[in-house]
Amino acid sequence: MITVKQFAFNPFQVNTYVLGDETKACVIIDPGMQGPHEEQELTDYVASNGLKPVMLLNTHAHIDHITGNHFVAEKYGVPLIAHEHCVGFLTHALEYAESFGLKMDMVKTIDRFVMDGESIIIGDSALKVLYTPGHAAGSLCFYAEKDDFVITGDVLFNQSIGRTDLRTGNYDQLQQSIWEKLFTLPDQTVVWPGHGPETNIGFEKMHNPFVAIGRE
Repeated sequence: MITVKQFAFNPFQVNTYVLGDETKACVIIDPGMQGPHEEQELTDYVASNGLKPVMLLNTHAHIDHITGNHFVAEKYGVPLIAHEHCVGFLTHALEYAESFGLKMDMVKTIDRFVMDGESIIIGDSALKVLYTPGHAAGSLCFYAEKDDFVITGDVLFNQSIGRTDLRTGNYDQLQQSIWEKLFTLPDQTVVWPGHGPETNIGFEKMHNPFVAIGRE
């Protein structure tokens, strides 16, 4: 069984996730730490729970989700795994960081590209990769079928969806991603988004004003 630990880091309050199972293997998703205090908060949790990070995942490469990539990769000697369409964002990451007032000295390059439908192994557990563009090129969600949850990045939020007015955003594509990749999951599937509180697929189908199909 996968345990989900959620942190909210940096001025954008990005949800950084540590997912680990009973083997103590874990993955770190979207590390958004800014400064030693937030880095310590993450590493203390990993150490106090005896976890062994085996990889670093990005749901997408908007600057608020990647500021801690280099720290995590160096601290734990783990590879960065993301979609190939994230490369363009990483190329200009230092410029983006400066423009948003975020501290970022080094950019971690992607070590392995993943595609829709692949499985990512965490100890004895697995995450299925869902390719979900629309908010940003290269957006991925990570679905844990056996544990009934999905990490959605900035694709789907509690009663909201990702913005589509940024570079590579596309509203119609985002709607397609949500309907074809997320709303086909079981209603009880817990949604852990890139910002804000968790929700579930069934609730969002009924109550999300941007995609809801009905009201009770």
